[in-house]
Amino acid sequence: MKTQQIQSLIRKAAAARRRAYAPYSKFRVGAALLTSTGRIFSGCNVENASYGMTLCAERAAVAAAVASGYQQFKAIAIVGGKKEAPSPCGACLQVLAEFCRPNCLIILAANARPAAFQTYRLKDLLPRAFTAHCLPITD
Repeated sequence: MKTQQIQSLIRKAAAARRRAYAPYSKFRVGAALLTSTGRIFSGCNVENASYGMTLCAERAAVAAAVASGYQQFKAIAIVGGKKEAPSPCGACLQVLAEFCRPNCLIILAANARPAAFQTYRLKDLLPRAFTAHCLPITD
């Protein structure tokens, strides 16, 4: 991806971050997910007093895209934190593995320093993802 496209995704993730509902952790995160056709879907974290019910920004973006009929993604930008860029949790990585190829680009940026982004591939952050290929073969 070109730097301009990456920066555009980061800006959209930062905008989603501003809409996050994080009254408990105060850790606001936004995500912008790029489909294989070029559409972008955003998500933000939505916390809950029952912490296990909290929805991460990444999964919120995936859910929005899937609800709109998209199931193949090329990249995701995630913005949060102040000085350190957030890393997707294991649950979010596993959800991304359901819809992304191993080379899907994951862009991480700190809110205070969005220009200092880092890029990874899904396969680098989740090298042995559980996928449909792992399921038992049935007759």
